[in-house]
Amino acid sequence: MKNLAGGGGFLGAIALSVSVLFYFQPTVEAVTLANDSQNNTPQPLNNHENQTIQQLEQNQVRTKNEKSENKNIKPSEASSFRATAYCLKGRTASGGGVRRGIVAADPRVLPLGSRIQIHNGAYNGTYTVADTGGGIKGRRLDIWMSSCVEAVRFGSRSVSVSRLGGRRSNS
Repeated sequence: MKNLAGGGGFLGAIALSVSVLFYFQPTVEAVTLANDSQNNTPQPLNNHENQTIQQLEQNQVRTKNEKSENKNIKPSEASSFRATAYCLKGRTASGGGVRRGIVAADPRVLPLGSRIQIHNGAYNGTYTVADTGGGIKGRRLDIWMSSCVEAVRFGSRSVSVSRLGGRRSNS
């Protein structure tokens, strides 16, 4: 009996040491990845790729210029609005999806596409009028929020709104 137990322990120790050795050896994938990363030499761009990069750079310059132009827009005089918040998912009245930075407003007061600046603590910022609502009449806004808990916490409050640009109302 002693020989059987002693031999089993010896075989178990050998099996354990062999498995540890195999465990710590680098795999073929790791060696291949290491070799591939050493042979990275920049390839010359073909004409089409070069044109694409130039177009991207031009678009970035245009975007920066548009942003600087937006900063130069003088806001209209601030008006007081009653603001609430909503968190519904889906499409807006302007056809796009809901996202941060949009509000619902009465289109007779602030038409769709209008850019406004809201002045109210944590909710200061530039918003786009992209939605309307059945209960949104007159000087009322409904700010979209990603979290319904945040929307409920917002409640109803008075905010100061300056119009930055976009479409003009008929009135």
